Amino acid sequence: MTSAFDEAAVRRWLTDYLVENNGCSPEHIARGASMHDLGVGSRDAVVLTGVLSEYVGRPVSPVDFWQYPTVDALAKFLTGGEVEPVEGAVGAGTSGPGISTDEPIAVVGLGLRLPGGAEADGNIEGPDAFWDFLTEGRSSVVEVPAERWAPFDDGTADGASALANTTRWGSYLRDVDAFDAEFFEVIPREAMRMDPQQRLLLEVTHEALENAGIPADTLAETRTGVFAGASAADYAQLGAADLSAIDAWYSTGGSISIIANRVSYFFDFRGPSVTVDTACSSSLVAIHLACQSLRTGDSDVALAAGVNLLLSPAGTRSLDQADAMSKTGQCHAFDAAADGFVRGEGCGVAVLKRLSDAQRDGDRVLAVIRGSAVNQDGRSNGLMAPNPSAQMAVLRAAYAAAGVDPREVDYVEAHGTGTLLGDPIEARALGTVLGKGRPAERPLLVGAVKSNLGHLEAAAGIAGFAKAVLSLQHNAIPANRGYETPNPHIPFDKLRLAVVAEPTDWAPAGRPRRAGISSFGFGGTNAHAGSYT
Repeated sequence: MTSAFDEAAVRRWLTDYLVENNGCSPEHIARGASMHDLGVGSRDAVVLTGVLSEYVGRPVSPVDFWQYPTVDALAKFLTGGEVEPVEGAVGAGTSGPGISTDEPIAVVGLGLRLPGGAEADGNIEGPDAFWDFLTEGRSSVVEVPAERWAPFDDGTADGASALANTTRWGSYLRDVDAFDAEFFEVIPREAMRMDPQQRLLLEVTHEALENAGIPADTLAETRTGVFAGASAADYAQLGAADLSAIDAWYSTGGSISIIANRVSYFFDFRGPSVTVDTACSSSLVAIHLACQSLRTGDSDVALAAGVNLLLSPAGTRSLDQADAMSKTGQCHAFDAAADGFVRGEGCGVAVLKRLSDAQRDGDRVLAVIRGSAVNQDGRSNGLMAPNPSAQMAVLRAAYAAAGVDPREVDYVEAHGTGTLLGDPIEARALGTVLGKGRPAERPLLVGAVKSNLGHLEAAAGIAGFAKAVLSLQHNAIPANRGYETPNPHIPFDKLRLAVVAEPTDWAPAGRPRRAGISSFGFGGTNAHAGSYT
């Protein structure tokens, strides 16, 4: 930085640029409005980066507009050099969650129902089928099945135009209307009113307990907790369209809260029963809460789950309008082709126990969770804008809770949505906390299952968690599908990061293997968990 520039000069330059090129109000800038509130979007930030770099005479990253989201903060940063943000600014300390014990948590079972894609005869059912899907490098993204959106064609030109101009790519389950109501003791009329997400979670919970080798009836009347991530309410909204058809089962059938409660009711579980809605981070937050419940003794067994179904084009159309959807129909995580994400469906359930209990009971332990953390972005560069400082804080908190040096983590299953600046922001956080101090020859490996499945939203965290657990089990990390050209806004070498471009051996090497999983909600709730062997 040349001495010709001081903070006031850079502030004036930024103000003049934003007023002239973006039509911003000087009064709003002076009041400390964020770049987002000033109308500076991702593409504007990329353009401004180039001009600003020339002005100050050194590289400026688009990520800086998110980490320092006001003109004052950005000017201070640019004239003060590279400084780490104060963690206290986002309300995060260095200690882990307030729990009464640091008992490790064992993963003893997994249940999965995921889209198989065009090449498959049906859905992915169970962890073995999911592992085959990953190692074969397949994608589950297809064009929306015709029957899904047909009911929304109202026969008008405007309606047809709206459907035609809505992104048609997605990752869709088959037979979402299928349900064994008799097995789950639900009368046909009530089953019709049940959100298919309730039905799906019941089925996958049963499969997860079978995978764990735990007879479901042995958990009746026990402190078994259910923590289910879910946020989509399409079914209830569709059911409300005809008021004359509303019956006594509508309220429970369409309620988000009942998604977890229905599982507890059917299996007669007596532990906590909570539906978690933090949008895209819901199911990883559910894992965090399940672990806390086990450690505090509220639960002796805990089911952590996520479920997501896309039953209406409305959500997709809204995200289209926000310019969040991929035009190429793929999540290009960490790649230069990143142009947005693809929505997806799925359900996953992890069966968790305290490690000492799992060992006592002779359970098969798939992996161990030693620490996790959850925090919030606070007042970032817009309600849906990620906060690099908050992401760094949640990583530090998770590994402080685990008692693990972040440099010892081998692999992170990242949030990795494949968005223009979301991936660089996440990469900066990972590099700052987990990459710092690593030797160049041992970078942090990074991947994202969204490159295969798309973004499962409320079920995204459990899908990434399952991939990490299976990678530990199989001593290998599947390749990040479609990764070809590194995102130019990510300095991978400097951050000591490397995307898993090819299938990678991950055999035990005389020390515990460690994986992290990240998941970030679009409202700002961040979660990270660490899984180990």
